Amino acid sequence: MFGWLRRDPRKKLETQYAHKLEQARDAQRNGNIQGYAQLMSDAEGILQEIDSLPESTSETGK
Repeated sequence: MFGWLRRDPRKKLETQYAHKLEQARDAQRNGNIQGYAQLMSDAEGILQEIDSLPESTSETGK
């Protein structure tokens, strides 16, 4: 009934993933290859967390 009040953990992780990718891109453009590799590794971990979550049902009532 109050499912719309709960925060979607998938959405939060997707935002973190996108932010890490942006940070990695900026590090690569600045020539910081080690930083780029670390940020991409972090992003990959977040992506695995996203994949492990069950699919959220945003369309309730159908």
